[in-house]
Amino acid sequence: MVYLSRQFTSRQAQLRFDVESSSDHNPLDMMDMTFLNYRLANVQVAEQVTLANPDIVWRPQLAVKDIRYTQGILELDGEWYAGEIQKILVSMLAFRLEECGLHPFHASAVRYREKTIMFMGGESNHGKTMSQLEGCRRGGLNISTETLVIDEQGWVAMGSTNVYLAKRAKGTERSDLADQDEGVKKLFGKAPEVHHYLEPSNVDLVILPSIDGNYATSVKELEQFEKEYQGFHSMMNYFGLNQLLSPGLVMPIIDTEEKRRKRADFGHRFAEPRLYFMIRAANPQLLFDEVEKLI
Repeated sequence: MVYLSRQFTSRQAQLRFDVESSSDHNPLDMMDMTFLNYRLANVQVAEQVTLANPDIVWRPQLAVKDIRYTQGILELDGEWYAGEIQKILVSMLAFRLEECGLHPFHASAVRYREKTIMFMGGESNHGKTMSQLEGCRRGGLNISTETLVIDEQGWVAMGSTNVYLAKRAKGTERSDLADQDEGVKKLFGKAPEVHHYLEPSNVDLVILPSIDGNYATSVKELEQFEKEYQGFHSMMNYFGLNQLLSPGLVMPIIDTEEKRRKRADFGHRFAEPRLYFMIRAANPQLLFDEVEKLI
């Protein structure tokens, strides 16, 4: 048996993934990374492996499928689908990002009238992409569609720029989520043209969107507890504690009390100086009308 190593990176975050194999075939080399890059911004495979020790070890030749987390190493046995592997990579890379002072939020963002507006998917997730697209339709620039990575100062470090998830890798299927193209057709008719804003920027305004065709438009400013509560949900989206990876197999608990405390402290510092608003509206056009009043 030989260990075939690959190193995944996202900004400063680095993660070594070893595959135990009896040949020189590495299943990671055939993996389509569309889902991974949609779910977590700017993931690449490094040209060289520089980390001394693995973070993940996979033994695909074993007959029984299993997963466990022991002494800082995630171990996989048996056959795992590409989508399942990528969900694991999201969680592990998100922790490495935190160690670099970078915090992934389940959020979209747009640069509009010289302001960075963050549409946060907090406890609920009803309209962050459509709100961002409406901002682009009005001449704004796309910063993020699914994941917004914020540094310790509250500035945007990077965002996932794929507007839609074009295809889901096996192991990430979701029949409960509507086709995004269908939603765009209903809400916009024609997909808005999207141009990107890639420079670092301070987050000026945080919106929790809630779009439902039955809603009367309403705007409510959030107090400190609600701001932090929704933000913590948004950050925790990445760490797999509610993830069923495969029938009968859950994502192991890789979080720690120390990490959770640091995450909550960052959430407090990020939320305290910023205005957060919950906006309910029947469509993204009405919602963004209210955003324009706030900037």
